[in-house]
Amino acid sequence: MTDLDARRTPVTQRAVEEIKRRIADGSFGPGDRLPTERDLAADLGVSRSSMREAIRALITLGVLESRHGAGVYVTALRPADLLETFSVLAEVSQGSTLLEVLQVRRMLEPAATALAAARADDAQIAHIGTLLEDIDGGDCTVSADLGFHQAIVTATGNATLAAVSDGLSSASFHARVWHGHREAGLTAKLREDHHRIHEALLTRDPDAARAAATTHVMRVEHWLRAELGASAD
Repeated sequence: MTDLDARRTPVTQRAVEEIKRRIADGSFGPGDRLPTERDLAADLGVSRSSMREAIRALITLGVLESRHGAGVYVTALRPADLLETFSVLAEVSQGSTLLEVLQVRRMLEPAATALAAARADDAQIAHIGTLLEDIDGGDCTVSADLGFHQAIVTATGNATLAAVSDGLSSASFHARVWHGHREAGLTAKLREDHHRIHEALLTRDPDAARAAATTHVMRVEHWLRAELGASAD
């Protein structure tokens, strides 16, 4: 950061950036206890109130955690913790923004499903199959559907990808999808999509898995486009 940038950046944000920089360069590592608020404020040349705000912001972001009576510590810096605030995206998005969320899912889910087809072990495939049975059973379709897709991304072994994928999904949107398709008499199509995905995973066929996942997300995207168009009329 240049001197000019520093002058233009709010004090609290400068403190946030400096703490992140020190974590990135290894000065503070996962699980390390930070210096006291007073010492850290003096070290960074900011007020204690600004330092307090910076620490609160980093706690919200999952970078730091406050332990009662023990001080402030760097978290384990796991992707799921750092991206936890991202998970609100799919929950609150509406209209064109929700459509953009689905477009991002169309980029990620096929690749993740293809990777899962190559990496998933037998136990993970079996678990995904159990969730598919729950989807077919109809008693807990929405939760099973959400779990089905989460289990597939988990099977990639990429924790960052799993955290991002979770942020792009929500139980409320899955419920909306199933309700809309049920009203249109199209739930059979959704179930067919899930079976194609599962079959590709069973046969360890990444190309088929990618194609099946693409078809599924595009089906939901087309449905949402139609619903948004109808709402605008």
